[in-house]
Amino acid sequence: MRSFGYLWSSTALSNLADGVLKVGAPLLAVQLTRSPTQVSLVGAAATLPWLLFALYAGAIADRVDRRRIMVLANGFRVAVLAVAALFGALGLLNLWTLLAVVLLASVSEVFADTSAQSVLPMTVPSAQLTRANGRVQTAQMIGNEFLGAPVAGVLVTILPAALFGGPALLYGAAGLLLLGMRGTFKAPQDVRGRRSLLAGIVEAQRYLWSQRFLRTLAVSAGLLNFSSAAYFAVMVLWVVGPDSAIGLEPSGYGLMLTAFAAGAVVGSLVSDRAIRLFGEGRTLVGGWTANNLLLLVPVLVPTAWALYPTAVLWGVTSAAVNVLVVSTRQRLIPAELLGRVNSAYRLIGMGGMPLGAALGGVLGELAGLPTVFLSAVGVSMIAVALVWRALGDRISTPLTSEPKIPDISRSR
Repeated sequence: MRSFGYLWSSTALSNLADGVLKVGAPLLAVQLTRSPTQVSLVGAAATLPWLLFALYAGAIADRVDRRRIMVLANGFRVAVLAVAALFGALGLLNLWTLLAVVLLASVSEVFADTSAQSVLPMTVPSAQLTRANGRVQTAQMIGNEFLGAPVAGVLVTILPAALFGGPALLYGAAGLLLLGMRGTFKAPQDVRGRRSLLAGIVEAQRYLWSQRFLRTLAVSAGLLNFSSAAYFAVMVLWVVGPDSAIGLEPSGYGLMLTAFAAGAVVGSLVSDRAIRLFGEGRTLVGGWTANNLLLLVPVLVPTAWALYPTAVLWGVTSAAVNVLVVSTRQRLIPAELLGRVNSAYRLIGMGGMPLGAALGGVLGELAGLPTVFLSAVGVSMIAVALVWRALGDRISTPLTSEPKIPDISRSR
C-alpha cells in the first residue's frame, strides 16, 4: 500500500498538470482563431497519439519496469513544456506551435497512462481494485477539472507562458514521487526472451478479440469517445464569447469544468456503492444512458443556470461508470497481458477521438454546432445499445463472471 500512496500522489500532480493543459490549450486557441475547424485541431492533436502509439506503449509496458516508463514520460513532458513556456514568454507562440506542444505532451501521456493502469493492480490486492481506482479517479478529476480548469482560465488571461511552465513543474514533481515506490514493477512473465514486440502486440489483439464482452465494451467505448470528441471539440465555441449561444467568459468555461469535476469526485466515491445497489450491468448501461441524454441540455436550454448543474451530473455519471470499466478490465485480463491488452482496448476506445474532433469541427463549419451535438448523442446511444445487447440476460450478474480465455500463446 505504500507504493500505492506514491502512485496516487504522483497521479494527483500529473493530472493537475493535465487539467491546466487540457483546458488552457483550447482557450488559448480561441484567442488565436474563431474557426471551428482550427480550434478542433487542438482536440485532435491531444488524442491522435492514442491512435499512433497505444499498442507500442502497451507492449513496452509488458517488457520493462512500468514505473520507469512513467518517470521517463514525465521527464519528456517537462522538457517539451519548458521550451513552450520560453516561446510564450518571447511572444513566439502561434496556433501551429500550440498544436505541436499538445501533440508531443500527449505522446508522453499515452505511455504514462498505459503504464499507470497496468501498475496499479501491482500495488493493491485484487479485492481493493474498485476502491483504489475510485481514489485514483477522484485525484484525476480534482486535478483535471476541479483545480486545473479555473487555474487554466486565469493563466490564459493573465500569463499564457505560465500555462506551460506550471505544468512542467508539476510533471517534474510527479516523476520524483514515483521514485519512492519500492520494488520492481515488471509484468509477472517477462516476454523479452519469448517473442518480438510485434508478436506480443498480436497476442494481445487476439486475446481481446476472443472475449466477446471485452470486445464489445471496447467498440462501445470507441463510439462514445468518438462522439464525445466531436461534441467537446467545438463546445467551447457554443459556450465562450459574446457571439456564442451561452456567452460565458473564459473563466466561466473553467467554472463549468470545475462543476464537472465536482460531480466526477462524487461519482468516483459512490461508484462502489452504486454497483452494490444496482449491479454492475445496470450501473454500466444506466450510467452511460443518463450521461448521453444529459448532453442534450446545453443545446435545448442554452443558459448558464442549466449548464452548471448539468456539468455536475455529467461528472457523476461518467466517473462512476469509468471506475467500473477500468476495474473490470483489470480483473478480466491476465497480469502478464495487462499492458498490451489495455493498450489494444484503449486504441479501439480512444483511437477514433482525433477523427471525431476533426469531423466535429468540419460538421460545425458546414451545418452548425447544434448538428454536431445532436449527431454525437445519436452515435452515443448506439454504443450503449451494443453493450446492452452484449449483456443480455447477464445484466444483473457481475461483469467479471464471464470465464477467462486461456493463454493464447500456449495453445498455438
